[in-house]
Amino acid sequence: MKKRVTGIGGIFFKTANQTEIRKWYAKHLGIQSELWGAVFPWRHADNPDKEGYTAWSPFKPDTNYFEPSAKEFMINYRVENLTELLATLREEGVTVMDETEESEFGKFGWILDPEGNKIELWEPPN
Repeated sequence: MKKRVTGIGGIFFKTANQTEIRKWYAKHLGIQSELWGAVFPWRHADNPDKEGYTAWSPFKPDTNYFEPSAKEFMINYRVENLTELLATLREEGVTVMDETEESEFGKFGWILDPEGNKIELWEPPN
């Protein structure tokens, strides 16, 4: 099996006021963002020609994107082979959400940790 998690793909959190929190992060931490959030570009350590990024996204407080978790945040982890990893995790007894998604942004799947935290797994597009 290839590596499981290769890095952090994104940090997502709920906020009462997306506009104000984006302004605060811009002013105090220098994070310039769009309505959906921001990205932090970087290069792969083992292949500096290959680009990657980590997303940062504040969500509305009533989002259902983190469900069934009741937490105020969700972490997205980059993975190498989502389909293979989800099958392995199922075999290991991990709670794997039935839904997966594929788009121009890559492949997405979700699992729950033992405390019910929803975790997003992301295989970036080639």
